[in-house]
Amino acid sequence: MAWAWWLGIALLLAVAEILSLDLFLIMLAGGALVGLVLALLDTPFWVQVVGFSLASILLMFALRPWLLRHLRRRVPLVETNAPALVGRTGVVVAEVTERAGRIKLSGEVWTARTENDEVVPSGAEVRVVRIAGATAVVTRDQDHIVQDTGADVPSAPADPSQETSS
Repeated sequence: MAWAWWLGIALLLAVAEILSLDLFLIMLAGGALVGLVLALLDTPFWVQVVGFSLASILLMFALRPWLLRHLRRRVPLVETNAPALVGRTGVVVAEVTERAGRIKLSGEVWTARTENDEVVPSGAEVRVVRIAGATAVVTRDQDHIVQDTGADVPSAPADPSQETSS
């Protein structure tokens, strides 16, 4: 009758794996199937437990890494929560220094700081380098810096009727 317990454990772990999707519980379910087979062979319970443990460990370290690599090659990993914010741009709402500051990032205001002695003024665009706890570590976004070339660019007249024709 021990085989029924091993079958129940294997099924329970397989269903839980469907919810977690991290390929951990399915390895334990594989170990439970080994325990099931050993129970059907009428081995002592301690042999079944040892078989379950060894099979689970073997699957965990031999099969799981290969499956994860294969899965990530076929399906792109979609970052969520804080890791998804790395690389995004935000707007400084309170001057950001090495110690403190605030930025608006993805519709939310985050505490922010820079990694070096850089001071980023309010209104500037920044890029998130990493998330440290609840603080966004940022750097000035080099793609959106307007550089002053020193050339005099004539301004457009405010009223088109003031234009003079030559």
